[in-house]
Amino acid sequence: MSYRTITAALALACLTVPALAETMPASSDMGMKMAETATVKLKYVTVKPADVMSSKLIGTTVYNNKKETVGEVEDLVIENGKTLTGVVVSVGGFLGMGESYVVLDPSTLAIHDTNGKWAVYADTDKDTLKNAPKFTYSKKKN
Repeated sequence: MSYRTITAALALACLTVPALAETMPASSDMGMKMAETATVKLKYVTVKPADVMSSKLIGTTVYNNKKETVGEVEDLVIENGKTLTGVVVSVGGFLGMGESYVVLDPSTLAIHDTNGKWAVYADTDKDTLKNAPKFTYSKKKN
């Protein structure tokens, strides 16, 4: 099984509503709602050992296939509260100065855990990421 397959499966498990023991009707309304009030009865889920928490990925170093550092995961993009559609990666710069941001398709990345230390891998090089379309990003929560 390839890292890309495992990455896609983990990303989906991480950000979609897991199957529950009870039978749920098939619906395209799975995921968080974009609204000011909640209208669905609260449910609980069980986190599986293979699930990856987003907090483990934020701040993780991004390496290329030669194991060279090419960036760092800054954030995750979740479309309409349901689907992981992008990974914001900081590239270039030194100590936070001069860095820029790019958004990568999660299906092009692999993640790996070695004894509790996570790493993200991309088939790229530093120059390709430095010349990629830039994303205007602010870490402020407002």
